[in-house]
Amino acid sequence: MIVNGPCKLQGEIEISTSKNAILPILVAGILSDEPIKLYRVPAISDVFIIQEIIAALGMASERKDDTLFFSGRLNSFSPPFELVRQMRASFLLMGPILARCGEVRISLPGGCAIGNRPIDLHLKGLAALGAEIELEAGNIVARSKRLQGRHIYLDYPSVGATENLMMAAAVAEGVSHIENAALEPEIVDLASFINKMGGRIFGAGTNVIRVEGVEKLHGAEYTPIPDRIEAGTYMTAIAASGGEGLIRNVIPEHVKAVSAKLIESGARVSEGAREIHIARRRNIRPLYIKTLPYPGFPTDMQAQMMAYLSRGSGTSIISESVFENRFMHVQELQRMGADIRTEGRTAVIRGVKHLSPATVRASDLRAGAALVIAGLTGNGETVIQESEHIDRGYENMVEKMYALGADIRRE
Repeated sequence: MIVNGPCKLQGEIEISTSKNAILPILVAGILSDEPIKLYRVPAISDVFIIQEIIAALGMASERKDDTLFFSGRLNSFSPPFELVRQMRASFLLMGPILARCGEVRISLPGGCAIGNRPIDLHLKGLAALGAEIELEAGNIVARSKRLQGRHIYLDYPSVGATENLMMAAAVAEGVSHIENAALEPEIVDLASFINKMGGRIFGAGTNVIRVEGVEKLHGAEYTPIPDRIEAGTYMTAIAASGGEGLIRNVIPEHVKAVSAKLIESGARVSEGAREIHIARRRNIRPLYIKTLPYPGFPTDMQAQMMAYLSRGSGTSIISESVFENRFMHVQELQRMGADIRTEGRTAVIRGVKHLSPATVRASDLRAGAALVIAGLTGNGETVIQESEHIDRGYENMVEKMYALGADIRRE
């Protein structure tokens, strides 16, 4: 991906469906034998991988434009290793396959190398629901004739563990309570989809979720929520460029933490029912940011905000409290002349007047987005290698940036 800067972004764009919502919803669809129809499904590589996994398990799927249809019975309880290792969200298959088949065999998942993301909360929760879990030939194997509703306490409000357990408990026998559950909007969206299939999930979006298990889930049609991280990324890009733009198909409540920090830095943000207008004319004021679980500042926006603050006035501090290895983009920003120093999970950013063109590498999805933002504000041509990471979570980024006036292309 090649970006020529500086560019002042102006115009309007529409946000795609949330990557972090559509993936668990796709997985939850295997809880039913009946047809599932999902609208506004984004054309991103993570979705394509989940579709391949679902097909390998025996379910047929068909995509027409941005609508996805799939249905059928599972004829395998072992997702292919070569697909599972490509993405973290593949581990969400464990709960639904176990609930449907009584057994699941799955390898440890892959995904972005942003730090240790232990799966012990998933396994402890499934064990609490009655699963017998063991390690066989490098695979995690879980077995249970019928999962039983139980009270589960999560040591940390993990989004993935909350989703996995919610899906498994949806068809378990009896009532489950998931305490210290994650609060993210994607949790609420998944619960809404399962309830659309006939599930009985209450309290999603609070720290205690009640799941009343049902015997069977039926088919459903559903439109997932827009992507709050994509919205935050384009908001930050427009502000970084000193431009002005309208972000459509966004739920303002979901990006409150990002909006608040952009306003604090000197940008103007105004909200409509499903849109946000953003502009920046002043210098970028320094910020202190600490990443936290929702509704705190999202770790998935940390890299983009660091690129933004690299051109700020004064000294900013970012504290990463969610993942311990999410500063891999720092050395790439430094190649472009950013003045950033890290110590443990804290980064100190001293704003510079200009960023220089360079050849850099996207180490992960959000790091790639940060380098695009840095390239927009640089003086000259920035070449982003391994930009396929960006395609994991951003639909048509080049086209959307180009529509805002960016000088950007793929080779």
